[in-house]
Amino acid sequence: MAIEAGDFKTGLTVIVDNDPWVVLDFMHVKPGKGAAILKTKMKNLKTGSTQERNFNASTKFEAAMIEKKNATFSYEMGGTYYFMDDETYEQYELDENIIGDNKYYILEGLSVMLMFFEGSVLNVSVPASVELTVVETTPAIKGAPSTQTKDAITETGLSLRIPQFIEQGEKIVVTTADGKYSSRA
Repeated sequence: MAIEAGDFKTGLTVIVDNDPWVVLDFMHVKPGKGAAILKTKMKNLKTGSTQERNFNASTKFEAAMIEKKNATFSYEMGGTYYFMDDETYEQYELDENIIGDNKYYILEGLSVMLMFFEGSVLNVSVPASVELTVVETTPAIKGAPSTQTKDAITETGLSLRIPQFIEQGEKIVVTTADGKYSSRA
């Protein structure tokens, strides 16, 4: 199915240069002379790179058929992550390169969304926030302001800043979009 650049929407997946891309943001620009231009911010679903690209509003693209499957994370061994399809119980082995920074948010038993393109897994989509245990941090400083933060490391190896009152062994909620502390669990 052909899609014109002028019909782009946020979240739309299209084939550009033989790779699947998702439209993150777009803006129609009508210069004083000439045809309308579509300025886009797009993410390559194979490589994870983000680019700003300009297209003529009448440029046509093929829709990328992305299949999504619910899966559960089983375990990680030697940089390979193992997931099980929730419906078919099929096992998927994904390299750490495909997982990327999502490895800091994946715990055993976590439900994730696997995204497929032409039969291969492109990406793993994690929930918006996850509960992680703080395994390393300094003790709280008595009398320190409540807005002061300190360094911490979670059970998955994520390094982040947390409030002074959080102690080692406590569970915290972390937003996966930016890897920042959200609240106590």
